[in-house]
Amino acid sequence: MKYLVEDFKRIYKTEHFMLALMILNLIASIILIVVSIVNLNPESSTIKVGYGDIGGYRDGAWSDFLAFTVLGIILGVFHNIVAINVFHKRGAGITKFFLLTTSALIAGAFVVLLRLLGVV
Repeated sequence: MKYLVEDFKRIYKTEHFMLALMILNLIASIILIVVSIVNLNPESSTIKVGYGDIGGYRDGAWSDFLAFTVLGIILGVFHNIVAINVFHKRGAGITKFFLLTTSALIAGAFVVLLRLLGVV
């Protein structure tokens, strides 16, 4: 754990694109968290909580919608910590790929969230 701070300082000094990806993932996940919390509807007994291209929408309890909040925390905070660990063990190239994959996962979560809210 002590190398996390040292590796983050090294990323800050030398790997600007990687740092930008980490900041982008953090900001996007914070937006995902805020949008999902703002759109919670505890007054409703059932809401749309799932979407399938073949089966249509699935209903569920409003608390099931908190999965997007948990996903935002995992993708924004924990993936950045994992990225620093990957950078320490594997180097910059695979870490950038990992962070780009995380960005794609966040974008996919936004698409699903917006479809469930009826925006898209």
